[in-house]
Amino acid sequence: MVKYIFLLITVMMLVSSCLNTNRHLNNDKTMNVEYVGKAVQKTGFHVWGSSPIIDKDGKVHLYVSEWPIPSDSTERFTGWFKHCQIAHYVGNKAEGPFEFIRYSVKDLDGDFNSPHNPTIKYIDNKYVLCFIVNEDDDLSKQRIMMYVSDDLNDNWEPAKGAENDGTMLRVPNDKNLWNNKAILGVSNPTLLKNKDEYMLYFKSVLPHEKPTKENHGKDYGYGVALSNKLEGPYKIYPKRVTGEGTQLEDAYVYKMDDKVCLVSRDYLGSKGSNGGGLFWSSSDGMFFNSGSTYRAYEDLAFYVGEEGLKNAKVYRGNNYGHLERPQLLCIEGKPKYMYVATGVNDFHEFGSASHVFRVN
Repeated sequence: MVKYIFLLITVMMLVSSCLNTNRHLNNDKTMNVEYVGKAVQKTGFHVWGSSPIIDKDGKVHLYVSEWPIPSDSTERFTGWFKHCQIAHYVGNKAEGPFEFIRYSVKDLDGDFNSPHNPTIKYIDNKYVLCFIVNEDDDLSKQRIMMYVSDDLNDNWEPAKGAENDGTMLRVPNDKNLWNNKAILGVSNPTLLKNKDEYMLYFKSVLPHEKPTKENHGKDYGYGVALSNKLEGPYKIYPKRVTGEGTQLEDAYVYKMDDKVCLVSRDYLGSKGSNGGGLFWSSSDGMFFNSGSTYRAYEDLAFYVGEEGLKNAKVYRGNNYGHLERPQLLCIEGKPKYMYVATGVNDFHEFGSASHVFRVN
């Protein structure tokens, strides 16, 4: 009898293990990423998306979203659109450690509220920092900013083709454009130079045509705005560039092997859990077919083990650790490191943290 009970327990453990694996791996394609560790965490603060760039001396700079952990627990994680600022960190290596230097873009409240989700590129001998702000904590008024500089000393100036404060994109008034009815503004930019054209990708959220409990009545998609000048102005392309049915956010764009590639968050878990990400590719960057999209990476628990996170403090998502805001460090034209944010932390004195992966 004891023998049969032992056999039954063993079978149950194997089934449980298989189910746990299948929670993550729903197809056989994935990026080959290796977990390194935490890139940035800060006592008493939430740290979110970290965007990397290498300077002329080989040092790695991170532009990071951060805001204080609220003393009022009812505020929960909403500080990202109320109190956020963009911080500048520097390390001698891509894997860190990173040292805080200064706040590069401060929260001015009012019309320039809570700068968030920075992404930085070096294009045409210019550093270009794009990010989002809103007005008075109103997410329907999110817009995209573009700053430029000759160096990384945070001497940022608004791009020449932007509005006076650096605003480059807003929700368009033109009814012929796909995101004219966007309910959460335009947000989460990523920039690319492709041949002689500059492509500023952005997220817009539309009311879903078929609202369900799973999609929360929202449709997350990406579009692109085009310019023949780095500093704009940029004109929104009429159609969305990601196929409908696969929802995404937090995209990062880069060029490799004559293809335009996107890495994004798998917002609704179309190809796995919603804690992981997607890899998209396109021949020209004007349309990314959902059918050829595959899983890019998994949630944090997949790499560090569920046991290590079971007692972690959860600020956003769940104990598996959603990995959001993927930003890549490309060296000699190829992605070598990926920085992602997660809303769990096994050290309770810290808030959400930035993590770094090698891309093999």
